[in-house]
Amino acid sequence: MSLIYKKILARKKKNKSLLVVLIDPDKFNEELVLLANNSNVFCFFVGGSKLHTGRIEVVVKRIKKLSKLPIVIFPGDFDQMHKEADAGLIPVLVSGRNPDYLIGKHVQWAKKIKSLTIETIPTAYILINGEKKSTTQEVTNTSPLSSKVEIINTVIASELLGYKLIYLEAGSGAKSQVNSTIITEVKKQTSVPLIVGGGINSVERVNDIIKAGADMVVIGNALEKNISLLEDIKKWFK
Repeated sequence: MSLIYKKILARKKKNKSLLVVLIDPDKFNEELVLLANNSNVFCFFVGGSKLHTGRIEVVVKRIKKLSKLPIVIFPGDFDQMHKEADAGLIPVLVSGRNPDYLIGKHVQWAKKIKSLTIETIPTAYILINGEKKSTTQEVTNTSPLSSKVEIINTVIASELLGYKLIYLEAGSGAKSQVNSTIITEVKKQTSVPLIVGGGINSVERVNDIIKAGADMVVIGNALEKNISLLEDIKKWFK
């Protein structure tokens, strides 16, 4: 079993949530990386739905110099995968019906990804309605899910298909986070580690999501606006 995933499972068995800092290479902040070193952060997710600078290689190498925390690529597109990362999510947008994001792009980049010889983790990526059109929606030309029944059925289907992680995402800068009730219901239906992200911008929201049962909490946009939030929430991830 791969190293990063093994650590996720070990933490899940202890019912302890993991904190993940999402870094958009277009908005890279070295101060945030340095602060993360002492803030109970499990790893960095690096990537973006629509990158403009093409700085992913520079950013990955710079993070490596500033921190010993693992770097996991969370690719908006697979050209963002990098050999110097510790791992990479292989996201499949199971909430949408665009074949490019269900299998098309994965086929296109399969040989390239395999040649990097980094740990890869197949991830069921489920976009939830966050009351704001996200960049992911625009790029993938898909719609988020709103129905609790449809969300739960999609999660169950993802487990049956063998995905190793389930990622409930409200979208960057979402007006509303993934509903705590949804998280709790999803946890009842699957044993797959559950990632929750999008719209998490306060101590209260972090606390709600942890109590609801998220195994991994991803925060990005909020830290770009208020880096001190990391200091405020670190106590929840000891």
